[in-house]
Amino acid sequence: MLTLNHIIIVYLVIINVVAFFAYGIDKWKAQHDRWRIPESVLLGLAAVGGSVGAWLGMRVWHHKTQHKKFKYGVPAIFVAQVALAVWWLSANWAN
Repeated sequence: MLTLNHIIIVYLVIINVVAFFAYGIDKWKAQHDRWRIPESVLLGLAAVGGSVGAWLGMRVWHHKTQHKKFKYGVPAIFVAQVALAVWWLSANWAN
């Protein structure tokens, strides 16, 4: 039976894979003068749990690495998510 923790882990894996490939697809589109994925969507993927995938996508695809809102925003989102995870785990550890 799937527990809440299993569902969260599966969700995080999926959202990070999606974020990683979204950065790669946007890089390809930029190179081929195609319709781009909006920056709000790329940052939104990081904000809803895909910060690791977004950061890896930035590094692997060399995409958005010089844009300040990505260069500093994605790591800031990651730090906030780690803080939330620590809080969640500590609150549930006591139970």
